[in-house]
Amino acid sequence: MTNRYPFPIPFGWFCVGYPEDFPAGRARPLYYWATHLVGWRDESGEVHVQDAFCPHLGAHLGHGGTVEGCEIRCPFHGWQFDADGNNTLIPYSERLNRKATLRTYPTVERNGLVFAWYHPHGEEPMWEVPIVPELEDPDWSFVGRTEYTIDACWQEMAENAVDAAHFRYVHNTATVPELDEYTTGFPEAVMRSSQKFPTPRGVVEGRIDSHAWGPGISVVNFSGIVDTVNLAVTTPIEADRCVVRFNFSVKTMGDDETTRRVGEAFAAEVDKQVREDMPIWEHKAHLVRPALADSDGPFMRFRRWAAQFYAEPVADERLVYPPPFWPDRVDEAPAKATAAARWTGEAGDGG
Repeated sequence: MTNRYPFPIPFGWFCVGYPEDFPAGRARPLYYWATHLVGWRDESGEVHVQDAFCPHLGAHLGHGGTVEGCEIRCPFHGWQFDADGNNTLIPYSERLNRKATLRTYPTVERNGLVFAWYHPHGEEPMWEVPIVPELEDPDWSFVGRTEYTIDACWQEMAENAVDAAHFRYVHNTATVPELDEYTTGFPEAVMRSSQKFPTPRGVVEGRIDSHAWGPGISVVNFSGIVDTVNLAVTTPIEADRCVVRFNFSVKTMGDDETTRRVGEAFAAEVDKQVREDMPIWEHKAHLVRPALADSDGPFMRFRRWAAQFYAEPVADERLVYPPPFWPDRVDEAPAKATAAARWTGEAGDGG
């Protein structure tokens, strides 16, 4: 019983950082999809993500590798590779090694993030990274980012989208949200729900509507208190560990100070709820056949949608997948999480 989950790493577009994480002419080590990677920006401004180990003798190109124009140079013996992963120079040989190639991952910069396409079998991208219009709209203001490294697979966390009941009992909302729509396809899933938000001035009617593109990208729109969009991106580090990044923008409320203050307060509440969810996600077992109530959300429809993004077999040797036991983790009750969280309205390092 060593597998934490029955699921392999899914395929899709995943955030690998922010544009400022990839300054021109520099290489940096990355680790996603249980794979050592190197990310670098060439002199023309394009970001590239490739497997990290030089096929010559295995040096890590992200540790000491240099960018030469539109190529990356190995720090060990000076071999160079282009943006397609082809060997272009062996400085002490007149012949190239055509078999010495780096796996290269399609990349795109969009919505203020850098995305790379991962597929375990090297298949080409099957959909595009969506454009989030609010992020380019002058009537909307960026208010901050949050980032979390969570010992759970993406599917366990994403299942929250259809789990309306947990809002009442984990997050102490006034009522259980009402799911108005849940539509799935490939690669998209749309969830629309009505929500009552508690405020110091009473309960406010609002909405939470989300639109997902595969396992890595979700755009969540909040309305009621302040119109807010959260570009939520999840990237598997390994099959049972992910980094989650939230990127918040709010619709301008008339003046910059009010917009910033209200937007940051709302984003801090979302951050608080994530921290309330984390001990649940990290310590819960995955149940293949959950004992659902008749009024529970469309869990199994969500799971059928999620299953589309596994190109490798899903394990079937058992029905219960418990987590490891972490005796050093003593979590408070989820409802005791506070808004005094590590979130910032300034650009983070996106590491």
